[in-house]
Amino acid sequence: MGIRRRHWALAAASAALALLAVTGCASTQGTGAQPTAAPTTSGAPSASVARVCAKPPAGPAKAPADAVTVDPAVVGDLAAKTKDNPPNTTFWLRPGKHLLDPDRYAQVVPKQGDRYLGAPGAVLDGREQNQYAFGGTARGVAIRYLTVRGFVAPQNEGVVNHDSADGWVIEHTTIRNNSGAGLMAGAHQRVRANCLRGNGQYGLNAYRSGGRVGDLVVEGNEIVGNDTGDWERRRPGCGCTGGAKFWAVDGADVRGNWVHDNRGTGLWADTNNNDFRIENNVIEANDGAALIYETSYNAVIRNNTIRRNNWVEGRRAAERGDDFPFATVYLSESGGEPRIRARTDKIEIYQNVLENNWSGITLWENADRFCNSPANTSSGDCTLLQRDTDRCAQPAIDRAPLYADCRWKTQRVDIHDNRFVLDESVVRCTAKCDRMAVLANYGTYPDWSPYKGEGVAEAITGEQHNRWHDNAYVGPWRFVAHDPSQVLGFGQWQGPPYRQDTGSTFRARAGG
Repeated sequence: MGIRRRHWALAAASAALALLAVTGCASTQGTGAQPTAAPTTSGAPSASVARVCAKPPAGPAKAPADAVTVDPAVVGDLAAKTKDNPPNTTFWLRPGKHLLDPDRYAQVVPKQGDRYLGAPGAVLDGREQNQYAFGGTARGVAIRYLTVRGFVAPQNEGVVNHDSADGWVIEHTTIRNNSGAGLMAGAHQRVRANCLRGNGQYGLNAYRSGGRVGDLVVEGNEIVGNDTGDWERRRPGCGCTGGAKFWAVDGADVRGNWVHDNRGTGLWADTNNNDFRIENNVIEANDGAALIYETSYNAVIRNNTIRRNNWVEGRRAAERGDDFPFATVYLSESGGEPRIRARTDKIEIYQNVLENNWSGITLWENADRFCNSPANTSSGDCTLLQRDTDRCAQPAIDRAPLYADCRWKTQRVDIHDNRFVLDESVVRCTAKCDRMAVLANYGTYPDWSPYKGEGVAEAITGEQHNRWHDNAYVGPWRFVAHDPSQVLGFGQWQGPPYRQDTGSTFRARAGG
């Protein structure tokens, strides 16, 4: 599990998608914040967003010539006809409310290549009885123009593609008001132009038990109002919520999505993810961070509009006196690693606009978190460089290569050509909402750890090639380096020994 919100004391769109792109449309969930136009600075991302939920596109009004028609008046008709027909069958669901048999485990189990098309007004309703809508391991299944609602998947499980089968295509579909995750993701999956709204835990959960998910595309979706079950409050520190959560995904393109008004984090990549491109998204008004990239590798984060995130969770931490720099973009034990194959060998964050969020970007590394440490919250996982957790022990961990390879490192992070805007009167804060940070804790645990003391803090701050440069700052920004006690002004941040933000500009007042 993740270590989101582990404070210092505990740590010591394309037309083919038929999207309706709009500018300045009203937000409909959560905090009720209103999207506003992004700054028009050269290089800034567009403010257009994937407004899918307000008016989902309609499916075919007539059955395709080769399709099997599914009757909503017959309970269980969809599952039965799927069972009775061969692979690669197209099913057309008539308008109306389609039901499964009244058994918690009743579900549709597609065959390879099956295709499901919803007519206008076609709804598959779990009636708060069925746990799963579509499951099984068949490859190449497609679901389009359907509403899926009212299913009650258990925690960490999903309603659509429950078993994370490979090669599914989910398009123009509304998955809403379900428990658990609305949608699971397997390898080579395409998730395009969907409304993932108001689900109990996640809108999307990319996870496969005992394996990795590769080649995932999440494009042009509206991901809104998820985690209605408020899991982080029910299980503090569980790391089990978000608009979308990614686990052990190798190669993902997350682009052109509108991720907003989710309780908790907007997008969260947690544990041994690699090779992400997160671009051209609008991420706004999420209660927690816009983006967390945790114990993961190699990513490009560019051309995103990120605004009014983390107001709830950031303020909550400040009010309880926590001095950790809770950020809107949070990199936790994540960095570039040339030895792991990807489209980049670093984490590059550039040409984004971050406006009126609770703080900015934090690069963090927990000195006590490494393979085989009791402080490792990633369920016993080890790094992608050292798969055998048991090798990360004394005496071998004291020496190369294990000294380096047994820990996830926040390294080779390049933050440049971004615009950071903060107006404290908009955020309504008086302290601790103005931070940019690179830091670690003082290593103390366990007693055999080779990372005790300030070594990790020194490394993340000065030795692991983490750089800010050529950014534009507007507002009363402050900077944290090495540890939470080192709060710096812009001149100190630019000067020795940190020498950050070469070529950057700083204007202390928004609108000044």
